Amino acid sequence: MKRIMSSLLIATALVGSAIQPAAARDRHHHDDTGRIIAGGVAAGVVGGLIGGAIANGGPRYVDGPRYVEPAPRCWYEDRDVRNRYDGGYHTETVRVCE
Repeated sequence: MKRIMSSLLIATALVGSAIQPAAARDRHHHDDTGRIIAGGVAAGVVGGLIGGAIANGGPRYVDGPRYVEPAPRCWYEDRDVRNRYDGGYHTETVRVCE
C-alpha cells in the first residue's frame, strides 16, 4: 500500500508540473485540445500505476502451491524421570507429540 501511495503522489506531481505550463500557454487560445490531451495522458499514467500495483501485489508461487503437513498433535503428561544424582525417580511434566 505504501508503494501504491508513493507512486500515485509522484505521478500526480509529474503530471501537475507538465500540465501547468500547457495551461498557462493555452490560456489565450480558444480551443482546449492541449488540456484534454494532458488529462488523457495523466489518466493513463495514473491508471497504469494503479493497475501495475494491483497486478504485482498478490502472492508469488515459485513452484506452485505446496502441501503443508499439519502440525503434530502434542500434549503434556506427568512421567517418572530418573534422578541424576541419587538414582531415584521423580515426576516431571513432559511434552509428548505423535
